[in-house]
Amino acid sequence: MPRLLPDLTPLRESPEYRRLYAGFTLSNVGSQMAVVAIGLQVYALTRSTGMVGLVGLAALVPLVVMGLYGGSLSDHHDRRLVGLAASTVSWLTSVTAALQALLGNRHVWVLFVLVAVWSGSSGVSDPARSSIYPRLLPTRQLPAANALGVVAMNTSMTAGPLLAGVLIGSFGFVGAYLTDAVITTAALYGLLRLHPVPPERHDEGAPTRAGLRSVLDGFSFLRSAPNVRMTFVADIAAMVLAQPRVLFPAAGAVILGGGATTVGFLYAAAALGGIVAMGASGALGEVRRQGLAILVSVAGWGLGIVGLGAALLGADGVLTRQHALWAALAAMAFAGAADSVSAVFRTTILQSATPDRMRGRLQGVFVVVVAGGPRLGELAGGGLAQRIGEGHMAVLGGIACVAAMAVLALWQRGFVRYDALRPTP
Repeated sequence: MPRLLPDLTPLRESPEYRRLYAGFTLSNVGSQMAVVAIGLQVYALTRSTGMVGLVGLAALVPLVVMGLYGGSLSDHHDRRLVGLAASTVSWLTSVTAALQALLGNRHVWVLFVLVAVWSGSSGVSDPARSSIYPRLLPTRQLPAANALGVVAMNTSMTAGPLLAGVLIGSFGFVGAYLTDAVITTAALYGLLRLHPVPPERHDEGAPTRAGLRSVLDGFSFLRSAPNVRMTFVADIAAMVLAQPRVLFPAAGAVILGGGATTVGFLYAAAALGGIVAMGASGALGEVRRQGLAILVSVAGWGLGIVGLGAALLGADGVLTRQHALWAALAAMAFAGAADSVSAVFRTTILQSATPDRMRGRLQGVFVVVVAGGPRLGELAGGGLAQRIGEGHMAVLGGIACVAAMAVLALWQRGFVRYDALRPTP
């Protein structure tokens, strides 16, 4: 039984990791509240799922640019200061979001600008934070730390949307944005208490400062690292082909009913599934074929999205709205559990198979993939849902995701055979 339970060793042995972890968890509760609030506010202003999808486009460009550049900054400057500066920008953006809601903003472009700034600041802070962890913890504790990170993220994705639904229903959008600004200060505190984390000495001839050449060196390394590269490819396929978040506002407002509360439940169901899966995360440390585990778990995500689409289609006469809602929540919980397992192994391979001098840049690529993939999926899914309907879009996307994992397993046999005891990029 102890082998199944989460390994808390990183939290017990490293006070600095413990403070960063607490700040990361609390600030992400606020971020998830803001995600729900932005989607609902855009839909309230436009009544268009397609416009909700365009929020992804507003976030994508700054995320790609600042994620890559932010990773380069983390490899050339004190990672603590880089993360602190970016987190401060994110906090100021949350304050601005609360002000626009308080003043009764009716211009959707204002929300797009806020999303762009939020996305850009995350693109800088996330690589800095992720590349700090391997400097605080021994390699053997990284799987446990990554599982704890998934628990933190899923906890925030459960509590954030639920709180957003309650706060928006009671106090309007300003309540959600203001609460986000208050609890985001936890991330600032954790970074302020951290000791300096300067980059390790670079190889002779390597770029001495952040910039385009440094970013290109990161991609050059990635071209010669098929196992690390495949973690990105698998996640991109899942998020672009089977991204359900753009469907949630329409599901709550029209298909399933319940409005903001239903939207919060759909977000929270995936996160709750991840939390349940991580309750047995101690067993994940025993898995050696981590590449194969990624492909299987991403296929499980696709099957969950198929289930969501079936529930949405069933709400159109086959099922009662209540039964359809329960089916949708169960499907999202299953998908969230599969995604959490995938996230643990993807992050572990990235951290253990990448040298420290490249971790910031590769974490930047990771941020672009993890956050940018869903944005592309929202953009494509929003447009497709406008044409064929939300339920059909989810079913087709989930099937495409499962098929993509089967193709990757046949194409990249080396990734299927990846051994965690002999990590190779």
